[in-house]
Amino acid sequence: MEQQIPQSILAVDLGGTSILLGEVTLDGKVLYTQSYPTNTATQAAAMENIQKAISHYLDTVPKKASELIAIGIGVVGRVDRGGGVWMEIEPGKTNPTNASRIIEQHFGLPCGIDNDVSCATLAELKHGWGKESKDFIYLNVGTGIAAGFVVNGVIIEGSHFNAGEIGHMVVDMNSDAICTCGRRGCVERLSSGLGLHERVMRLRSEYPDTAIAIEEGERVAAQAIFKHAQEGDPLAERIAEEGARALAAAIMNMVRISDPDTIVLGGGVGGNTYFKELVEQHLNPKTMRFVTNGLRGTKQATPEAGLVGAAMVGLEAWTKKQGSVVS
Repeated sequence: MEQQIPQSILAVDLGGTSILLGEVTLDGKVLYTQSYPTNTATQAAAMENIQKAISHYLDTVPKKASELIAIGIGVVGRVDRGGGVWMEIEPGKTNPTNASRIIEQHFGLPCGIDNDVSCATLAELKHGWGKESKDFIYLNVGTGIAAGFVVNGVIIEGSHFNAGEIGHMVVDMNSDAICTCGRRGCVERLSSGLGLHERVMRLRSEYPDTAIAIEEGERVAAQAIFKHAQEGDPLAERIAEEGARALAAAIMNMVRISDPDTIVLGGGVGGNTYFKELVEQHLNPKTMRFVTNGLRGTKQATPEAGLVGAAMVGLEAWTKKQGSVVS
């Protein structure tokens, strides 16, 4: 007979196009997941979608554990994790929202919230490379680029909860890629999923015979670019090479800042083996000499690192509530 799991956490990972919900055990095992559509045009719209998704999940999905003890949420943007406040979804859209209190009042469970990459970093700290390293960088390369810095076992948040937004690190001052932040040559504009697509659209007129399929209104997937690069398509090769060189420069800059022994590369783009190997070719051995574990993939058992991290934030909220009840 299968042993009943005593307690679990409902984790929420808000992405740009969908919300992933899942039941996660206290030791980070994902029991079940379900995806929902979302709207991230504003924080208010995103919060409404999160609440609807949680309600539907709780009403329709049978629980694997005997008791659901908390809810944990990972979102894009700046988050005051200690206060449970979602500060802003993106620059220019600042709307401080006490998301933890809203969810707790609505569902009657302790709730924690943090930035999505911070959640993934926390998951790596608790259940991945954090078991071997107390000084590592979790670098998420997906639609955008951000990082979590772990120094002496602690995730760095910053005075305005904005640490790790390395997508706006300039890696090519002479680049023609202009960023929304107002500068040019930011790594996100060259190496992220969105950035790679933008480079295809900007350079395609120079390569009329490219094999890359371009459909108006549709984003060119990074995986398709890498596939064509491996097959020798000149446009794809150029964009992959530029992206890898830019990301390597950003990695080496970060290494000089926090002196990590490990760089954990995650995200849909960062997890591509071809791209990772291309990035490694541009890493200077002198700069990387103290990064003893090198550029590595996650040590977690599940690909849903953000979901696991969100669950850990929920667990922290539950633990905090338990402490306040006892005291």
